[in-house]
Amino acid sequence: MTVNLPDEVLYKVEKPARYIGNEVNSVYKETQNVKIRFAFCFPDVYEVGMSHLGTKILYHMLNNRDDTYCERVFAPWVDMEDEMRKRGIKLFALESKDEIAEFDFIGFTLQYEMSYTNIVNMLDLSGVPILYNERKRTDPFVICGGPCAYNPEPLWEIADIFVIGEGEEVTNEILDKYLVWKESGEDRTAFLDSIACIQGVYIPSFYDAKYNQDGTIKEFYPIDDKYPKTISKRIVKDLDNIYYPDDMIVPYTDIVHNRIMLEVFRGCTRGCRFCQAGMVYRPVREKSRETLLEDADKLIKSTGYEEVSLTSLSICDYSDIEGLVNDIIEKYEKDKIGVSLPSIRVDSFSVGLINEIQKVRKTGLTFAPEAGSQRMRDVINKGVTEENLLQSVSSAFNSGWSSVKLYFMIGLPSETDEDIEGITDLAYKVVEEYYKVPKEIRKRGLKVTVSTSSFVPKPFTPFQWEPQDTMDELRRKQDLLKTKIRNKNITYNWHESYVSFLEGVFSRGDRRLSRVLIDAWKKGCKFDGWDKLFNYDKWMEAFKENGIDPSFYANRKREYEEVLPWDHIDPGVSKRYLINENNKAKKAQLTHDCRLGCTGCGIGDLAGREVCMDGKICD
Repeated sequence: MTVNLPDEVLYKVEKPARYIGNEVNSVYKETQNVKIRFAFCFPDVYEVGMSHLGTKILYHMLNNRDDTYCERVFAPWVDMEDEMRKRGIKLFALESKDEIAEFDFIGFTLQYEMSYTNIVNMLDLSGVPILYNERKRTDPFVICGGPCAYNPEPLWEIADIFVIGEGEEVTNEILDKYLVWKESGEDRTAFLDSIACIQGVYIPSFYDAKYNQDGTIKEFYPIDDKYPKTISKRIVKDLDNIYYPDDMIVPYTDIVHNRIMLEVFRGCTRGCRFCQAGMVYRPVREKSRETLLEDADKLIKSTGYEEVSLTSLSICDYSDIEGLVNDIIEKYEKDKIGVSLPSIRVDSFSVGLINEIQKVRKTGLTFAPEAGSQRMRDVINKGVTEENLLQSVSSAFNSGWSSVKLYFMIGLPSETDEDIEGITDLAYKVVEEYYKVPKEIRKRGLKVTVSTSSFVPKPFTPFQWEPQDTMDELRRKQDLLKTKIRNKNITYNWHESYVSFLEGVFSRGDRRLSRVLIDAWKKGCKFDGWDKLFNYDKWMEAFKENGIDPSFYANRKREYEEVLPWDHIDPGVSKRYLINENNKAKKAQLTHDCRLGCTGCGIGDLAGREVCMDGKICD
């Protein structure tokens, strides 16, 4: 059924452009001419979801299929939800305005654990049963992917299907199987059975768990021998020949990242021990300079954007970054099209490169030292020094910058107050570097922004066994920084500890959290990543009613022998490697960059040695 969205509703809500669609480069098809309808859902507001590159890629890729119509769905803000529930309006897709309960698939990208209640809320708004075992043959299949899918268990009762790893190839394989099943007349289980052995596909209902008396997992196993005991992630081997859109939707309203996003490479070789993305997105695969220039040219022509953002986990590690930037600047400088880079590693900072970028448009500078002391940076294997940072900011100040952002984490394993105070010391030294620059050279208006996030242990990192700091301890460390940072040129920003606590619970949670999640939603929890809507007390009520202590998941140290909720997922990085890195962290020992030689992470065995590190043989 097509939703009739009255103008009077749009007049009542904040940012009505979130709900009207019809943007430049959005796709429209005759629904009677397609066999599969796919609702691509981002469980947050439009501005956040439309800034996500994976959404852009998969939206256009699926619409490239003649038999498939993919449409976008975002979580309605509370004002719009109130109007929808009051008027009986079901959740609809932006392009057709059709109710998504009529679609074949409802797909969610899992970027952040604090969006899980929005997934439940969106299913309820659509009229689709929240639990997989209550859905009929005519109901859509709920499919989830993204980085949080590497621990799928807290959503096991909600999702029919998880995609583990990169989605381009595996999604097409799933849809091909669906076309066969749709004509067969068989039940839902038959379709799930037909895709269960595709690499990168996990069907949670085909698996079960047993628990020890202390609450840890005793055993996790498939309910039938025909299903794989381990689900290996899916890897796209050749980025030059994989689909990348030559147009992207241009929103009517401002979004978080309102520019062309050019994916330069995937993976990371640095080995930071806190970073899940750096582990699960291995191996590194680069796009060629020629392919990137072709992509940029097509997107500039089709979107009209005046800024190209080069994206990857560590952008300055691209083997020809200076050549790529110089080519884009040289070709489009006359059209006032600029280039921007995300957060820069302090040891990769190139003044020449940044000066080239600012020929067109001045960009901000963001560095991520992550920790205040050298000992702590060695613990996390950051591989940068205080000297690296000070040299970088000195070069920037001498080149005309006066605004610098510095990102740190607090609550890291083995952290002391001395490490915390090192954050203040480093920020003050950055200010000193500014004043070392002669007055006639430096730009006025120094602003140093220090931001701290709270460390959350993530699956498939060397720190996955470590306890998370309690909320009280995180607040104490934040207060310590507040008292230490007393400089008019330095601004301190931080994240609330209770949100980080709940993120830690769901990051390492198991199947027993599924009912907690649903009960918290029934109590009104949603948009938990938004401070003004987060309700800690309601969450604690849901945990208590289900007899679960959340600190069991967040604040407890695990032993290496413990069965972890995600042990049946294989990201390609071996547990042996992660244990070795954890032990090295305890001694503050560094592990070198993979580009300097194989560190034995194991990804070569999964990826195929011909793609690991672009052809270099890895053990």
